[in-house]
Amino acid sequence: MLPHRFSCPPLRSNLRQSGRAWWWGLLVVLALAAVGGWWWTQRQAGSEGAAAPVGVTAPGTRAPGRFSAGGQVQPVSVGLVRRQDVRVMVQAIGTMNARATAVVRAKVSGELTALHFKEGQQVKAGHLLAEIDARSYQAALSQVQGNLQRDQALLKNAQLDLQRYKDLLAQDSIATQQVDTQAALVRQLEGTVAAGQAQVDAARLQLGYTRITAPIAGRLGLRQADRGNVVGPADANGIVTINLVQPIDAAFSVPEAYLAQISQRLADGAELPVELWDREQKHRLARGRLGALDNAIDPTTGTIKVKAAFANEDGGLFPNQFVNVRLQLNRLPNALTVPGTAVQNNYVYLVQPDGTVTQRRIRVGAADGDRVSVEGDLKDGDQVVTDGLDRLREGAKVAVIDAGAATRADETAQDAGARRAALMRSLTQAERDKLATMAPDERRAFLRARRTQQADGAAAPASAAASAAVDAR
Repeated sequence: MLPHRFSCPPLRSNLRQSGRAWWWGLLVVLALAAVGGWWWTQRQAGSEGAAAPVGVTAPGTRAPGRFSAGGQVQPVSVGLVRRQDVRVMVQAIGTMNARATAVVRAKVSGELTALHFKEGQQVKAGHLLAEIDARSYQAALSQVQGNLQRDQALLKNAQLDLQRYKDLLAQDSIATQQVDTQAALVRQLEGTVAAGQAQVDAARLQLGYTRITAPIAGRLGLRQADRGNVVGPADANGIVTINLVQPIDAAFSVPEAYLAQISQRLADGAELPVELWDREQKHRLARGRLGALDNAIDPTTGTIKVKAAFANEDGGLFPNQFVNVRLQLNRLPNALTVPGTAVQNNYVYLVQPDGTVTQRRIRVGAADGDRVSVEGDLKDGDQVVTDGLDRLREGAKVAVIDAGAATRADETAQDAGARRAALMRSLTQAERDKLATMAPDERRAFLRARRTQQADGAAAPASAAASAAVDAR
């Protein structure tokens, strides 16, 4: 029998006491964590209140955030509300097409002996491009010409004999049958001479085909055959390809919803202006007019193909070139416009005289470039926010930075387009023709040099006037 001090009841009592101590320790840790969290929250709130520009907030209140109406001043960019004519435009994606294309092939077979063109050259119809060895064709022509001369001599002799026979028949010296036989021989020889003349004409035509000329006017491509090659009518690539690109056409599609309006304008004899822009919609490439409508609507897309014509005087447009097209359907006179970046669904932020902004409901109309026509409680000269819109709320305070940037950018773009048009008008027709034959790099260098010459020419009179004024003093 075990002693009393080793019995089980004292062991269970010790375990019960240690369990209660563990729970008390856990409660203490949780309490310390709660106190630490509360202290950290208060410290962060105090730091935000000290950093706020409006001063320290009272305990238990929330400092105004930067997106609230009473928060800090927000920097924004603005644009002006303006009244101007707005073009109602239809935008599309188009492809440039040559007005005409011709693959220059040899019409007779032979060795290519000469090339009389440069790749990329601008040529007129009938321009000599290449020559084929003509010796065999010249010999063939000489042969049929000799045959023709022989037949003509036989015919002449037969005609003289016929005349003699007729004289003898009148004297009743020969039979009528002999005269008829001679007359038939004359007619036979006349047919032989006619056939010989046709052979001469055909041989002369074949000889002429050894001189290959341009069938149409236009710009030459890269040559497909060199001197010494044997060429012929069956060559798939020919010798060179000619594209008529002055003028040039742009093909694009517009939704059928505009078909009635376009058809009516064309029927009335109106010219619908068309503009071409580059891929990024930043630079205008050319101005032209709508030329024609297709005769059927594409049922899969609900669009109709149209074609516009462009003079392409500077030769800057090429067949198969991708372009963005803007077709002008109408013009809204003296419409109220805002920058497109200022429009937020159906409202804009108007900058008020006290430096705050307010929302103004608008009805959005046609877009013309980076301007949008609107209807609403706005007037000419008002300032609307164009940048920094995501940080604004009704009544927020704003600081306007670079207020006229958008206006100056518009004016700069318009001035650049006007200067380019003036430069092209100042060129002579000979210079334009020369420009069309240049490569793109040469063309840009030529235009850059011409701009420099014009700038120097404009500066020279001013310098002369200044010198004259100094001499007068």
